[in-house]
Amino acid sequence: MNRERIVVGLSGGVDSAAAAYLLKKQGYEVTGVTMCVLGEENRGAQEQMLSDAAAVAEALGIRHETVDFTKSFREKVEEYFAREYLSGRTPNPCLMCNRYVKWEAVLGFAKSVGAGWMATGHYARIERLSNGRYAVRNSVTAEKDQTYVLARLTQEQLAHTLMPLGTYTKEQVRELAKEAGIPVAQKKDSQEICFIPDHDYAAFIARRRPEDMCSEGNFVTPDGVVLGRHRGLVHYTVGQRKGLGIALGQRMFVKCLRPETNEVVLVPDDAVYSHVLVCKDISFMGIMPMQAGEKRRLTGRIRYGHKGAAAAVTMMADGCLKAEFEQPVRAVTPGQAAVFYDGEYLACSGIISD
Repeated sequence: MNRERIVVGLSGGVDSAAAAYLLKKQGYEVTGVTMCVLGEENRGAQEQMLSDAAAVAEALGIRHETVDFTKSFREKVEEYFAREYLSGRTPNPCLMCNRYVKWEAVLGFAKSVGAGWMATGHYARIERLSNGRYAVRNSVTAEKDQTYVLARLTQEQLAHTLMPLGTYTKEQVRELAKEAGIPVAQKKDSQEICFIPDHDYAAFIARRRPEDMCSEGNFVTPDGVVLGRHRGLVHYTVGQRKGLGIALGQRMFVKCLRPETNEVVLVPDDAVYSHVLVCKDISFMGIMPMQAGEKRRLTGRIRYGHKGAAAAVTMMADGCLKAEFEQPVRAVTPGQAAVFYDGEYLACSGIISD
């Protein structure tokens, strides 16, 4: 294994391009790899990604390869996304893609060509802590910090990954790209889920799992009083106010979804807040696995855009993690990841339970 050879995941965007440029400047032998993951319905977007990535590689004078992970992406990301929505939960597909598809594809390719490292253009840092474990550390720029979507990475994956953009701002990255003559230096950041560019999640699920689409049902209060009719559970998520299609004389928000009765529970805004959550499928990163009954004080983020809140975290006998927040947090959403930090370092994560 050549520790000076590195494989960079090239997405066709400015961040991964800048990461490749920095690593080449540092003396690494760089190969760019682009994943083919989008199906025929997004063929245009896939071809644009490949074209942009190839142009970046040419501008940098590095080798460029593609790997076909369409089947894995469909099974582990798209099907997961549809299944979770149909179960009344709201998933974050990027976390699963990073863990089970992106790192599997790029790190797998790196190993196949004898490279010692893979790298990405994420705004985060990776460090080995005094306890011997690898952890993702916050980016120096809070507005671009992407540690949340890296929460499910394994120790093995982290041990072979570099993230050269963790100490840069977005403006500095664009300047680097211009300096290198990279053609995507001013390309806009993607704001949508890559396989649903039109943001119409319900239409995507209807195409993928038409036989499982939920029918219309009732909007109800927490104690079951019927308020009106909804269009189907996949159209709603916890905390939602806009697009409910019902007028009740006051601002109402989705409190929870009840797939067993096909109901959407609505409440006033103050009732959307919670002090406690429980999460399952726990993944430990910067801290050693906790034992049943063990407690820690950490900072928890309950979605990508959440800035974080102090919490007392307890490991439960059933393998779940309970977090009790000092101040109530808004719209705790089943299916989303709860990501916990010890200072600047990612400590552990789990998937919020129903």
